[in-house]
Amino acid sequence: MDISKTIAELKKDPEFANNVGMVLAHNGIVRGWSRADGANICQMEVASDLEKIEQIRQEIENMEGIFKVVVEARSGLMIPGDDVLFIIVAGDIRENVKPALALMLDRVKAEGVSKREVYSAI
Repeated sequence: MDISKTIAELKKDPEFANNVGMVLAHNGIVRGWSRADGANICQMEVASDLEKIEQIRQEIENMEGIFKVVVEARSGLMIPGDDVLFIIVAGDIRENVKPALALMLDRVKAEGVSKREVYSAI
């Protein structure tokens, strides 16, 4: 996903200006080290449950003040530096948009994505 292009597309909606005062974006990237113990990661196997992620997206989009939620979750064998997850939340005010992005991210990570780290021998 090209975040700038996606936001530009959202802005073309005639209702955008009447409903949006903030857009937040998340770009999740494969790290080169494990969160658990700092070990070097050479690859990550990611499986995204797109149906579950879509269900979560719809729920978040129905929250108060939220205009649109766009998400792209990738699957497959990835290396450090690869993009894994994109989330864009557009809404009225920060008090609504910030928690919506945080909840979307937390739920997708907990319910919609599984991963397996492959460690380097070095």
